Amino acid sequence: MFSVTDIFLKMTWLNNICGYLIEKIFKISLQSKLGGALQFFIYDTLKIFILLGILIFSISYIQSFFPPERTKKILGRFQGVTGNTLAALLGTITPFCSCSSIPLFIGFTSAGLPIGVTFSFLISSPLVDLASLLLISSFFGFKIAIIYVVVGIILAVVGGLIIDKMNMTKYVEEFVLNIENIDGDRESLSHRDRINFAKNQVKDIFVKVRVPILIGVGIGALIHNVIPSHFIETILGKDNIFAVLIATVIGIPMYADIFGTLPIAEALYGKGVGIGTILALMMSVTALSFPSMVMLSKVIKPKLLILYVSLVTCGILIIGYLFNIIKI
Repeated sequence: MFSVTDIFLKMTWLNNICGYLIEKIFKISLQSKLGGALQFFIYDTLKIFILLGILIFSISYIQSFFPPERTKKILGRFQGVTGNTLAALLGTITPFCSCSSIPLFIGFTSAGLPIGVTFSFLISSPLVDLASLLLISSFFGFKIAIIYVVVGIILAVVGGLIIDKMNMTKYVEEFVLNIENIDGDRESLSHRDRINFAKNQVKDIFVKVRVPILIGVGIGALIHNVIPSHFIETILGKDNIFAVLIATVIGIPMYADIFGTLPIAEALYGKGVGIGTILALMMSVTALSFPSMVMLSKVIKPKLLILYVSLVTCGILIIGYLFNIIKI
């Protein structure tokens, strides 16, 4: 008897179909490494794209009611912890990768929002979103998904507050602070306009994430079916005290969003890697990817960039080791 989670999130029926087709059409046993890797690759790819299409469309439709101008006005009313928390929560409803979040960060900063508030958004936006909550649930269950979202928001709020307290606005490039903002009245969008906006968002995001997802699923398939368990355990296993640090360092040069890292995380989880180590990998990939740091270096000065990277890295390491210790 399948549960609602099995049917709609884990899509176990899809996994069974993929396995059946591989055995009947390709005549490859699922017990072989090749058959297992093919099933993992086809099933995970289809599941991610199906869920991603549905979730991004829904979120984008809701987001059409909150254009940047309105968001700036809402955030501008709050200061301190409240402002940082709202900015972090705003990041959870924007389905962007780290590079896509930077233009909005520029817009919020040029609009005069406190530097800490804008950084809370910048940390949260690629790290956590509603789509990732449901996708992580489909891989690991709601408990781990909620943990990931909560610690991501906490990291974003704390990081933003520290940057704000250190008064780092002077380390933002001058051209960002001097951008002229013209916030005119926006014509109300019709239902059709919102549907078209949501469709375009799905298309744009699919174009951006399809290659990272395929790469991520491919790596996940190799880890899950080809790379020996003892090799993974030696490098990232629970007995290696440096596992969280290694996972964080490995994640930084990778360019992917949460959707591309999930298949890798799933494969590592199946090999017995600690949840803290997996969280560290996912967070470093999404929040500290090298391409996004290159883009960010164009809008903030080196001292602020180093502080940002240091804060996020320390936060990721603390989260990783903490969750490995408590063994959730």
